Amino acid sequence: MDPLLPSDPETFSLPAPLPQWPPGLVRISYPNLLRLDCRSIAGKGFASGRINLGELEVVKISRFKLIWTSNLEGTKKGVTFYKPVGIPDGFCSLGHYCQSNDRPLRGFVLVAREMPSESNAADFSTCVTSPALREPLDYTLVWKSNDGGEGSLEGCGFFWLPQPPEGYNSVGHLVTNSSKKPKLDKVRCVRADLTDRCENYRVMHSEFSFRVWSTRPSHRGMLGRGVSVGTFSCESRPGRESPNSCLRNLDPSLHGMPNWDQIHTLINHYGPTVFFHPEEIYLPSSVSWFFENGALLFRKGDLVGEPIDVNGSNLPSGGCNDGEFWIDLPSGDWRKTIKLGNVASAKLYVHVKPALGGTFTDIAMWIFCPFNGSATLKIGIANIALNKIGQHVCDWEHITLRICNFTGELWSIYFSQHSGGTWVNAYDLEYIQGNKAIVYSSKNGHASFPHPGTYIQGSAKLGVGIRNDCASSNFYVDSSTQYELAAAEYLGDGVIAEPGWLQFMRKWGPTIVYDSRTELDKVVRVLPVMLRSSVKNIFDKLPVELYGEDGPTGPKEKNNWVGDERG
Repeated sequence: MDPLLPSDPETFSLPAPLPQWPPGLVRISYPNLLRLDCRSIAGKGFASGRINLGELEVVKISRFKLIWTSNLEGTKKGVTFYKPVGIPDGFCSLGHYCQSNDRPLRGFVLVAREMPSESNAADFSTCVTSPALREPLDYTLVWKSNDGGEGSLEGCGFFWLPQPPEGYNSVGHLVTNSSKKPKLDKVRCVRADLTDRCENYRVMHSEFSFRVWSTRPSHRGMLGRGVSVGTFSCESRPGRESPNSCLRNLDPSLHGMPNWDQIHTLINHYGPTVFFHPEEIYLPSSVSWFFENGALLFRKGDLVGEPIDVNGSNLPSGGCNDGEFWIDLPSGDWRKTIKLGNVASAKLYVHVKPALGGTFTDIAMWIFCPFNGSATLKIGIANIALNKIGQHVCDWEHITLRICNFTGELWSIYFSQHSGGTWVNAYDLEYIQGNKAIVYSSKNGHASFPHPGTYIQGSAKLGVGIRNDCASSNFYVDSSTQYELAAAEYLGDGVIAEPGWLQFMRKWGPTIVYDSRTELDKVVRVLPVMLRSSVKNIFDKLPVELYGEDGPTGPKEKNNWVGDERG
C-alpha cells in the first residue's frame, strides 16, 4: 500500500453545469393506468435522486472513503477499494466500490431502503411478509492480500463475502484493512425475488489466482430488469460465476425514465456533433432526401424498381429479412450524385429506451449515408486503396448516449464500429460546447470514434488491417438540433409516430457477391514471406461485410434495438 496515496482522489465532473430538467408527467406502461404526476410519488421521477424499484427505493452514492489500495510503487497502476459515505438516513449499504487508480474517481454504488407500503402508488403489494432487506448471518473471508509481507497484517486488504439468510442474496463484497470481521449491520442482503442474476464483466485486479471483477446484470437491454448495484465481485477460483446478484426493478412503470419534455432537453444538452473526414466523399443525408432523389424498392424477380414515397409509406413493413425486397439506387449518372449524400439535410434518428432496469436511459442516435465507400488496407507504412472491398449501397451507423436517471448526467457513449463497437466513459470524451461530445466518423466506412487519428481494424501491433481515418472538418451534423425522435416505446402507444421506413426489415441495398478474396490474395503474394502468414490470418478475421456488397438492414432490425450494445 502506498502511504502517500491521497484519501480524496481526483474526481470527474462534466464540463458544464446540468440544466434545469423540465418537470412533468410520467407515462405509465400499464395499459389500465393513466398518467401520474411524478412529483406526487415518493422516490420517483427522472433526475429526482431516487428511484423506486417496487419494494425497494435506491439512491446512487458517488462519495467514497478509501479503505485499501493495491498499487505498484511509483505508478498509477492498481485498484482502490472504497466504502460509500453520506448515506441518507434510513438507507443501507449493499457493498463496497472498486475502481482503477489510473482514471478519475467517477463511479457509484446503490444504497437501499424498503419502500413504505403507503408510498407505493402503483400497488406492488404481495403476499410476501419477509422484509426486503436483512443483515447477513456472517462473513466469509474470500482473500487476504500479502502486502504486509510474511507474517505481517499491516497494509493488507481483507475481502469479505456476506453470508445471506435463507431466501436472500448478497449483492456486494466488503473490504477491510484489518483481519477483524465487519459488523453485521454494515451491509444488507436482499430478498431473492427482488434480485436478478449478474455476471462478471471485466477483470479489474488480478493477483495470483485471485480476481476482482466489475459486474453487470445478465438480463440487459430494453426489456431487461436487472439493476447494476455498482459493487464488484471477487473470486479465488477462476471460472466461477459471480457469487453476488444484482437488483431487479419490479416497478412496471419505470418512473425513473425521462418524459417527453425531458427527452428533448437531454438531446439539446448532450447531443454530440458528428464530424466527417475532410476527404469524405460519401456524406450522410436524411432518409426523406434519399427517397425523394430516386431511391427504388426492388422485389425479388422484378427487374424494375418502384419509386419510394418520401415517408417510406409504400415500403413493406414488418416481417423479417427474407430477401424478398431490398432498396437500391437508380441507374445512370444520377446514381453517382445520390451516392454523395446531402449533409445539409442530414439528421440523427433517435431511439430512447430503458437501460439497466430503468436506472439509466439509452439514447441511440442513428445516422444514414446513401453509400459506403471502399476500404483502404494498411500494411506497415504502405497504404493500398482496395477496388471494391467495403463498398455497399446505404450505411446505417449509430452512437448511444447512456444517461444516469438518478441525476441526468451523461455517463458514457457507445461508438459503433462496423460490426462491433466500444463504450467510452464521459471523462474520456472530447467536448465541443458545454456537455456536447465530439464524434468522429471514419472516412468511407462511417465507423464512430471518440478522438481523431487512424484506427486499424485488424492487428495494430503488426500495423496490418483496414484503416479507419478520423479528423475534424467542415462536414458535420449537430445532433443537438438536427435530430428526429423516431421511437420511445416506454412512453406508450401513439406518443411518438414512428416513421414508416422504420418498419422496413429488409436490406437497404442489394447483395452483390464477388471474389474479393482474390484481390486480397494478390496483396499477400507481393509481401515478404515472413509476413504472409500473419497477414492472411488477419484477413480471415475481417468482417464478412468486406467480402461483397451487402446492404445493411435498418435500425429496428438490429440486435441492439431491443438488446444491449456489444462491449
